[in-house]
Amino acid sequence: MRHCRLSLVVLVAALAVASPPAAGSSSAQSASTVSAIDRVMEAYRLDAHIPGMAWGVVKDGKLVHVKGVGVQDTDAKRPVTADSLFRIASMTKAFTALTILKLRDDGKLELDAPAETYVPELKALKYPTDDSPRIRVRELLTHTAGFVTDDPWGDRQTPLPESEFTAFLAAGVPFTRPPATAMEYSNLGYALLGRIIANVSGVAYDEAVQRTVLRPLGMTSTSHHVTSAPAERRALGYRWEDDQWKLEPTMAHGAFGAMGGIQTSATDYAKWVAFLLSAWPPRDGADSGPVKRSSVRELAQGANYPVVRQRPGASGPDSCRMAGTYGMGFNVATDCELGLTMSHGGGYPGYGSHLLLLPDYGVGIFALANRTYAGPTPPVWDAAVAMLRAGELTPRTPPVSTALATAYAAAGRIYSTGAVTGVSEVLAMNFLMDHDAAHWAGELTSLKAQVGACDTNAPIRPTGAASGSFTWTCATGRVRGSVLLAPTSTPQIQALSFSRVTP
Repeated sequence: MRHCRLSLVVLVAALAVASPPAAGSSSAQSASTVSAIDRVMEAYRLDAHIPGMAWGVVKDGKLVHVKGVGVQDTDAKRPVTADSLFRIASMTKAFTALTILKLRDDGKLELDAPAETYVPELKALKYPTDDSPRIRVRELLTHTAGFVTDDPWGDRQTPLPESEFTAFLAAGVPFTRPPATAMEYSNLGYALLGRIIANVSGVAYDEAVQRTVLRPLGMTSTSHHVTSAPAERRALGYRWEDDQWKLEPTMAHGAFGAMGGIQTSATDYAKWVAFLLSAWPPRDGADSGPVKRSSVRELAQGANYPVVRQRPGASGPDSCRMAGTYGMGFNVATDCELGLTMSHGGGYPGYGSHLLLLPDYGVGIFALANRTYAGPTPPVWDAAVAMLRAGELTPRTPPVSTALATAYAAAGRIYSTGAVTGVSEVLAMNFLMDHDAAHWAGELTSLKAQVGACDTNAPIRPTGAASGSFTWTCATGRVRGSVLLAPTSTPQIQALSFSRVTP
């Protein structure tokens, strides 16, 4: 399953599952941004020879824009809608990963246990070196088991019967490197996770995913069994070859379905994306599931084999580079503007797909298409950048903790009085050892001579429960500062900064 590929039903999903409005509606985005997304997606569809696609935007729990273009099949000419069914290829892997984490939460498996604990056929594996560690479940999740990249071979294994998969494993699987030494994408690894899910749960893999995620989220149109869906809703898969569309054969669900076999619609998939994003930010309150918020956030934990890459899309050459790694069912990277990004594409005979989550903004973008390996990575990321440039991405910041508020109030008093001596009760033991009271007094006098009195009631921007930054408007300038608390049981400032804002 070609994870770098994208697809063509773009949706931007926020923190809560919501019922979508009618196709074409737009209530929470500017018309200019909607038009920009429509243009870039339609241009990609035409250039990539894609029979049909759809795209949309879900924001703050609402599907605020969705549009279908082209056809589900080239003979009947049925138009694509938000309810058209596409195979999502490797975007299936996140469903597999989260089902594994739910079994872990239920005490039925351990991520750090050898995979052979749950798949006995793996006990006979011949490892590449004498000092190779046994493959753990965790290595399968993060593509660090040491198996060779298996695109496009893995795609065609989807319908492999379980009995033949057992025989395949018993015959031995070669390694390309020792486990836990590098990340190398492996569909086989996720097929093994599917076998683990079946062996541990006691039901077939696809049924386990239905019970764990799909039914609880109301994803009634989503399934691994493609032909069980109404024919009039299915987007058939095509390849572009010899300047024409050729129908790809429909592959049934089998042993490799865990790596990329799901079929879903835009409206159904939006529920999944919204559920994932509902795990951010961490918070108090009810955790209604179907999987714990903390476990969902675990999907973003990488295997510590980072690579530096360019942001996809038109803004890529001019943007900062991202340090990325593979988490569990997601490529995870930090973008200097978009913040934490979780993305995954899927390439498949007849289909392409891509998902981009922006947890810092509570937004996700995904796309589905019905052409072989037709992954619109650039347009998906361009849609996110378009929203950012239009000011339609609002960062979600943690609330100001009581401890930080106490320390920030003390910072205001320090500036107003020009001395640190009046708030000694909130200063950590290192504070005056690092910079004594006399030096603080001199520097504050100098700063106040430059900018004058400041409005110290401006809100602080928390970067955590124990740190934050602020900007004050003053009589003749502005002051920028930061507060850092010590890890003490009562609020104590270990570091504080004030500086004049200069051009």
